[in-house]
Amino acid sequence: MTDAADRGEQDWAAERAEFAAGGDRGGPLAEQFAALTARLLDATTVADVLEQVVVAARRVVPGADLVSVTLRSPEGRFFTPVETDPVAAELDQVQYDTGEGPCVDASRENGPGHVGSDDLAAEPAWPRFGPRAAEHGFAAVLSTALQPFDRPARQGGALNVYARRSAVLDEQARDTGLLLATHASLALAGVSAVTQAELQAEHLRRAIDSRDVIGQAKGILMQRRGIGADEAFDLLRRTSQQLNVKLAELAHTLAGRHTELDRS
Repeated sequence: MTDAADRGEQDWAAERAEFAAGGDRGGPLAEQFAALTARLLDATTVADVLEQVVVAARRVVPGADLVSVTLRSPEGRFFTPVETDPVAAELDQVQYDTGEGPCVDASRENGPGHVGSDDLAAEPAWPRFGPRAAEHGFAAVLSTALQPFDRPARQGGALNVYARRSAVLDEQARDTGLLLATHASLALAGVSAVTQAELQAEHLRRAIDSRDVIGQAKGILMQRRGIGADEAFDLLRRTSQQLNVKLAELAHTLAGRHTELDRS
C-alpha cells in the first residue's frame, strides 16, 4: 500500500472514531451520513430505502464485509430483500431455516435492539448457524433492529453486518449501525410501502439475475484461467472485496466487457 493510501486509511479511521464519539468536525463519515439522508429523503419506495442503507452500511460500519436487511412479515416469516453480496443472503437464509441467529433475534417483535457475536464458530447461542457462518469464512456478526415501519401490520426487521475478522464489530460499529438503522426506520415510515409480495418478487428477480450473470463471469474465468468453478467464484469474491464493489456488479462488468479486456 502506498504512503498516500496509508494516510487515507488513517484519516478514515480517525474520522470514524470522532464521529462515533460525537465530534462535530465535518469529514468523510459525516459526509456519508449527510449524503445518505439526502438520498433517503428522495426515496419513494421501501426497496429504494433499503438499497441505500445497505450500501451506506458497507462503506461506513467499521469492519463490515457483507451487509443485508432482514424483514419480518406480519405472519412472522423472514426474508432478505436487499444485500451487498449473495453470500449475505445465503447466511441470512441459514438463520431463517434453523430459526436461530442474530437477524432472527433482532427482527422479532419486542426483540433486542442489537445482537452480535465475535466468535461465530463457538457461539453457544446459535449452535447451527454459527459454524455454518464460520465455514463461509465469517467470524463476527452484528444485527441491529429496524423499528416496524408498517404500523398496522407490525412489519419490522434488522440491518445485518458480517465481518471476516473477529473483534471488529465493536461499540463504534454498534453506534454506527444504530444510526443507520434509525435513519432507515424513519425513512421507511415516510415512504409509500410496497407489499411484502412485491418485495419478495423483486428480491427473487434480482437473485435470479445475479445468479445468471455470476455464472457467466465464472465461465469466462474458467475458460481464461483454466480453473474450476469453485476457484473462479473465489476469485470473483476476493476481487469484489478488494475493489469494494458488489459481486454481481463485478460479474456484470466482466460478462459485458470481456471482449474489450481481451483486446486490451
